[in-house]
Amino acid sequence: MTQRTDPDRGLLFIISAASGTGKTTLAERLVQILPNLRLSRSYTSRPARAGERDGVDYNFISREQFDAMISRGELLEWAEVFGNFYGTSHHDCERLQASGQDVVLVIDVQGAAQVKRSGIDHTSIFVLPPSFEILEWRLRGRSSDSEAAMQRRLAAARAEAGCYVDYDYVVINDRLEPTVVRLQEIIAAERSRTHRMKPIAVDIIDTFRE
Repeated sequence: MTQRTDPDRGLLFIISAASGTGKTTLAERLVQILPNLRLSRSYTSRPARAGERDGVDYNFISREQFDAMISRGELLEWAEVFGNFYGTSHHDCERLQASGQDVVLVIDVQGAAQVKRSGIDHTSIFVLPPSFEILEWRLRGRSSDSEAAMQRRLAAARAEAGCYVDYDYVVINDRLEPTVVRLQEIIAAERSRTHRMKPIAVDIIDTFRE
């Protein structure tokens, strides 16, 4: 992983979790609390659901437009999830980071693996539910999916849970606010890593010289 040395450049964070774990809610709460953190808005080929707004919840585009973005190399990562395509614009993230904003991506394990292979400097966090039973209860409580679709989501959750070993941090989402605090602590720690603070530290150390 490439280590950046520009203290003015924003950081890139990835949050992944199985559907129903609460990753999007956690990220939205973090953005509300941390003024320098921005949530990347994904592009998707699926139709908007009731209550979703284009340019707010997602950037809704056609499958042809999505394929064109892939062909032009415009996506930092992309994945097919339950028959629909989701992706992150490289330009959108670069623009925010170059302006000094930290960026958080809420993406699945496929997308996170792509970012890791790219060598782009980032910090990855995997969120686990307290148990599979609680995850299933959360999913059934919020979803109107058919039983067949529910079983696909649960099977995907079983397959993805073991991927936590590929991430920098693991957080258990037992209760919302304590989990948000733990995520804030991770972000604060990452901002203070030696290689990121070095340009600032060097200037301070220079004031110690006789």
